[in-house]
Amino acid sequence: MAKLIHGMIRVLDEERSVNFYREAFGLRVEKRLDFTSFTLVYLRNEEADFEIELTINKDREAAYDLGDGYGHMAVVVEDLEAEHARFQEAGLNPRKLVEFAPDGELIAKFFFVADPDGYEIEVMQRHGRYR
Repeated sequence: MAKLIHGMIRVLDEERSVNFYREAFGLRVEKRLDFTSFTLVYLRNEEADFEIELTINKDREAAYDLGDGYGHMAVVVEDLEAEHARFQEAGLNPRKLVEFAPDGELIAKFFFVADPDGYEIEVMQRHGRYR
C-alpha cells in the first residue's frame, strides 16, 4: 500500500514562506537541500509524518501562475474558533468561518487562508471523517 509523504509547491521567497507556515501551522524546517539552481525545504510538525516540500527556483522572479487546476490543501485543528482568532491577530488574513451542513447535518466547519504565494489552505475543525 502506498503512503503519502509530501506535497510540493513552488514559492518565490523561502524566508517569507517558511515564516508563514511556521506561524500559521507550527511547521518547522525538517530538511533543507540547496542546489545550484533550486532549493528544497521540507516542512513538518509532530502531528503527522506528511511534509510540505517548498521548491525555490533561484532564477525565478515572477509570481507563479497557479492556473485553474489547483484546489487546496487542508489541515485539521482542535479549536477552529481559537485558530481563526489567532490567524486574525497574526495578520494572516483568514477568511470567514463556514459551517457546511447542506441537509441540516454538520459535515464540516472551516475557514480558508492563502499563503504568501496564493496557495489556498482549508483549516478545518477536527470532526467526523476529518481527524
